[in-house]
Amino acid sequence: MAKNDLYSMSNKIMFRRFLGLALVAWAFTASSLALAQGTSADYKLHAGDKIEISVWKEVDLQRSVTVRPDGRFSFPLTGDVVAAGRSVEEVRGDVENRLKKYIPEPVVTVTAVETGGNRVYVIGQVARPGMFVMNPELNVLQALTLAGGPTPFAKLDDISVLRGSGTAQKTLPFRYSQVVDGKSLAQNITLESGDVVVVP
Repeated sequence: MAKNDLYSMSNKIMFRRFLGLALVAWAFTASSLALAQGTSADYKLHAGDKIEISVWKEVDLQRSVTVRPDGRFSFPLTGDVVAAGRSVEEVRGDVENRLKKYIPEPVVTVTAVETGGNRVYVIGQVARPGMFVMNPELNVLQALTLAGGPTPFAKLDDISVLRGSGTAQKTLPFRYSQVVDGKSLAQNITLESGDVVVVP
């Protein structure tokens, strides 16, 4: 191979590595901004999330509750309330309607204070495999960044996202080199709670 060809190939490899590092840095920054912004109005609650409920002028009806594994929580006078899969506004409306039996025109406030149930998993050839909380969203590249990035042995073009459970489970491909090259960016999907990113 000619000396010029080797020089050109070396430059291409260096550029791709630089672009990859730049994308990882961008993903980390975007992830940090998402964490700082907190939950959005259309965020759907999950088991493990912590919410704060208060009823105006009712000192005994102000407390923090955690959504149980069955997707519900208990609150005085309302019994069990379904939270998983609903927004805080939907939960607020439900609690308010239930309290109307006991309190005339109750004013209820519901706030998501911890989104620990909104989690994804990254496994395989990454520096720090494990569970990561989304607050409120992460894409695949951001999740890989939180996991410390791939190891030198990772098969970057065979990464996949497992979504769903049981017979409804499906596999979504993620080709790292294509995303780094600015191609097929649609593969860098927004993850959903429970997704597993597999890096072989």
